[in-house]
Amino acid sequence: MAARPYDLRHACASLWLNSGVSAPEVAERLGHSVDVLLSIYAKCIDGQAETINQKIAEALGGDGDDGQDDA
Repeated sequence: MAARPYDLRHACASLWLNSGVSAPEVAERLGHSVDVLLSIYAKCIDGQAETINQKIAEALGGDGDDGQDDA
């Protein structure tokens, strides 16, 4: 159980951001500006480089494999 109600809000925002929900959408649902949202939660958006690179490559018409090791 969360120690404070705010902990649940933080967990929810972190989950949404890490699930790929856009920052503007999360900010709107939380009642924040995007600037405020990112100043608080940017540190929780981590470890998504491979997924993001894949999305960019697909948008550019590639397969997402640039031949480089992302480790």
